Amino acid sequence: MARVRFTPHLVRFFPDLCECEVDAASVRDAVQELDRRFRGLAAYLVDERGALRKHVVIFVDERALIDRETLADPLGPASTMYVFQALSGG
Repeated sequence: MARVRFTPHLVRFFPDLCECEVDAASVRDAVQELDRRFRGLAAYLVDERGALRKHVVIFVDERALIDRETLADPLGPASTMYVFQALSGG
């Protein structure tokens, strides 16, 4: 099962959020499973089309998500998925 880790700032919005394992073949599947566990998380991560929001960055095994539109990047049983808030500004 893939391990999912989160940036600590998300706990402010989702107090029960914690590192966990998910049985998911893709990032999209993982987001759906995470939303079942932590209601509302998917709405924070993806827009109404299912694409990753601009202020969110996901890494899979230390590589930035390639498919921000459909989240089809694969997850293996030993994968680690990191969910971060993207920072911008100057």
